[in-house]
Amino acid sequence: MVTVIRRMRKLRALLAIRLGPGAAVLPQDVKRLHMDFAYKLDDGHFGARKFWRKHLPRLKYHNPSVSMTVNRSTDQGGPATLSVFFAPPSNKSSPLISPASSSSTAASASSSPSNQTISDRIESIEMKHKNESEIYSLLVKLTGATPVEPTRDELAELQQIEEQRKKSEQDSAGMAAVNETRAREKAILQQARGGVTYIQAT
Repeated sequence: MVTVIRRMRKLRALLAIRLGPGAAVLPQDVKRLHMDFAYKLDDGHFGARKFWRKHLPRLKYHNPSVSMTVNRSTDQGGPATLSVFFAPPSNKSSPLISPASSSSTAASASSSPSNQTISDRIESIEMKHKNESEIYSLLVKLTGATPVEPTRDELAELQQIEEQRKKSEQDSAGMAAVNETRAREKAILQQARGGVTYIQAT
C-alpha cells in the first residue's frame, strides 16, 4: 500500500508539471521570455506573480531550449510586462523591432542574453491588473503556441490518481471516525473510574 501511495505521489507531481495551465509548445522562432514585475502583489502585480509561479514552470518543461528569465523589482508602481523575443526570419537581416515594444526593448537591454541580436523582434504583454489566465491567453495569441492536450494514457493516469485521492479521503474519514470513537470510549471509562469510591477495609 505504501508503494502504491508513493507511486501515486510521483505520478501526480509529474503530471502536474506536464499538464495544466501553461502547458504549451512555443514556436521555434521564440528565443526567450522575460518577466518584469514587483515583489509585492499590490498595484496590479498579483496576476504576474501567479503566472510566474503556476504557468512558467510548465512552459519551461515543454520548451527547455527557450530562455526564461524573471526580474522582480522593489518598485511597486513600476511596470509588469512579459517580453517575448523572436528570432529574425532567416531571409531577412534588418532589425525587426515593433514600435509598440520599443520601450520594453530599452528597459530589458541590461538583462539581455548574450545570444540576443539587434535583429531580434521583441513584443511585450502588459500584465498589470490582469489575472494569470488572461496573461497566458495573450501569450498564446501572440506567439501562436500550441497547448498540450493530455494523451489517452495520461487521461487514464489522471483518472487513477483521482480514484486514489477519493479512496484516501474515505480512508482518512474512516480512521478519523475510529479515533473519535476510541477517544470517546476512553473519556467515558476515565469518568466511570473517577466516580468509584474505594472503601478501605478495617
